[in-house]
Amino acid sequence: MKRTAYIAAITVLTAAGALSGCSDDSSGGGKDRKITFIQGVKGDEFYISMACGAQDKAKELGVKLDVTGADKWDASQQTPVVNAVAAKNPAAVLIAPTDTQALRQPEQQLKSRGAKIIEVDTKLDDDSIRETAISSDNEKGGELAAQTLARLVQEKGKVVAISVKPGVSTTDMRLKGFETEIKKHPGITYLGVQYNDDDPAKAASIVTSTLASNRDLAGVFAANVFSGEGAATGIEQAGKSGALKLIAFDATPKQVESLRKGSIQGLIAQKPYDIGAQGVQHAVDVLDKKKIPKSISTDLVAVTKDNVDQPDVAKYLYRGAC
Repeated sequence: MKRTAYIAAITVLTAAGALSGCSDDSSGGGKDRKITFIQGVKGDEFYISMACGAQDKAKELGVKLDVTGADKWDASQQTPVVNAVAAKNPAAVLIAPTDTQALRQPEQQLKSRGAKIIEVDTKLDDDSIRETAISSDNEKGGELAAQTLARLVQEKGKVVAISVKPGVSTTDMRLKGFETEIKKHPGITYLGVQYNDDDPAKAASIVTSTLASNRDLAGVFAANVFSGEGAATGIEQAGKSGALKLIAFDATPKQVESLRKGSIQGLIAQKPYDIGAQGVQHAVDVLDKKKIPKSISTDLVAVTKDNVDQPDVAKYLYRGAC
């Protein structure tokens, strides 16, 4: 989750429990192989799609999979979820840590109780706890977003970035790529990043307040699902659909609807289903004492209004249920 291309074409960057709408486990002949997937947050179609891939692979391999997660993207809420999972002594855990440092001790506890740790999507700064980390090339995705937004605003004007919060490995890398690239465009004034705590309403408010103080705002980069959904809402409320350009990460049903309506011009879709399936596969590989790579990257696909219905793109749109 190399080459640079514009968003007008399909772009693939090959680079380095409660679940709404999905069953919580998938059982087969390997009932002694219990794996748990700890989502970054429940109700996010990115993680629902990831769970679908994990469940399908678990069924194929005959292992039991439980899915759980916190109600909010917050390390203080995810920590007790991790502790509860540790008490059940799973053989392996897929986890999307919500903070690069705060989840170190909870993950260490899982490992000390014998669980093999597979980090999916996000990861800790410390790589000594995990067996592997599976994610998109987020920095390259941020660069692509900046290149595309620069083209859409015709290389001039003010742009702003919106993200969840500092200390999240994936969105931090997206912002790094975006900021490095956008500064290469001298006609564009970068207003910096504002954080919304993964709250779409706050993201919408950021758009409207930024517009109030910068009437000539030309573009917005939204670094994750709820930032994108909220930014699109803010643009619609301001009556700026199409005029204010928005590039957003991810491809939820709501984001795709906004793309079709014109309040989003492009989506950088990840492949969460693949990440979930690979996570379970590599967890089983580790339990079978097979060697696996320390880091695994999955592709990114650029989605536009022009290609969203093409079969080779549509299959990567996120799911609301398995």
